[in-house]
Amino acid sequence: MVFPSMEDGDHEQVSYFTDPETGLQAIVAIHDTTLGPSLGGTRMLDYETEADALTDVLRLSRAMTYKAAAADLPLGGGKAVILGDPAELESEALFEAYGRAVDCLGGRYITSVDVNTGVEDMDVVARETDHVVGTSEGLGDPSPITAHGVFHGIRACVESVYGSDSVAGLDVVVQGLGKVGRSLAEELLARDASVTVSDVDEAAVESFAADHDVDVVDPDAVYDQPCDVFAPCAIGGVVNDETIPRLECDVVAGGANNVLAERRHAEALRERGIRYAPDYVINAGGLITVAKEHLGGGREEAYEEAEAIGDRLREMIERAEDRDTTVLAAAEEYAEERIDAAERVTPAVPTQ
Repeated sequence: MVFPSMEDGDHEQVSYFTDPETGLQAIVAIHDTTLGPSLGGTRMLDYETEADALTDVLRLSRAMTYKAAAADLPLGGGKAVILGDPAELESEALFEAYGRAVDCLGGRYITSVDVNTGVEDMDVVARETDHVVGTSEGLGDPSPITAHGVFHGIRACVESVYGSDSVAGLDVVVQGLGKVGRSLAEELLARDASVTVSDVDEAAVESFAADHDVDVVDPDAVYDQPCDVFAPCAIGGVVNDETIPRLECDVVAGGANNVLAERRHAEALRERGIRYAPDYVINAGGLITVAKEHLGGGREEAYEEAEAIGDRLREMIERAEDRDTTVLAAAEEYAEERIDAAERVTPAVPTQ
């Protein structure tokens, strides 16, 4: 199953790691290192099956290649997943074991924070490897910068639809109140947008609604909520055959990875007249942040470059309109042009 899956996505390397003492079971997928070493976060999830974990890490790592290329970064695409319930597995010993696993890849993969892993976990990983970013001694949590980039991407999308990049008075539905979704909702509110929030975590919704002037919609009804912008900031695959006919919006633009269940759904949105911002373009602020930490730079520079996501998205929208295609196809074309033009960079293999 692994080899055919790798071949389907043109992946360079997939590595499995286990440590019985700590319960670590991890998969690291390196998709492409043409532009530089692969960089991507490590997420910890209680997958139903190993096959689900493999599918997730392969899709995510491929998206990271395109994200780095579309953001003009000298990096390749990689991702890692740790299988298991975070509440039961998370421990310093486990992340130390995981750090040793990352280290043995010799710099071909650089890890960082992701779903259910944070700065404190990366600090533990850093005890065992230098190939980690997003630590407390680095630039810290990239989530607010990711949200900042998404906000400016939304501005680019609404400008292409309504003729103005102002979000004031627009109705925006934010699905998911994790670190990115919460920061995005706050930035939208600060710019006078009307925000509706939804999350399967009722406590998160209640807490946010208590602090802010927002409406709340049930998770099962979020796709039926009339709005100008639907901003998915939770799990992937939420735009699919079942939800697309239910959407009552003009723009789909959010911080979640792999928003589309399948690539063809970008065309389905286009046929409905809905502007879709490719997730790996609009949510690249986190990657920009950890890239700054890896390559040298500060959070202020990362914020400035995240703002430029809006300009990059405008270029891709224009390219899509010129070619009468989806913005996703235009983004893929741009990324592939960068990769095809680059000379392959192979990280040095450490001597034994």
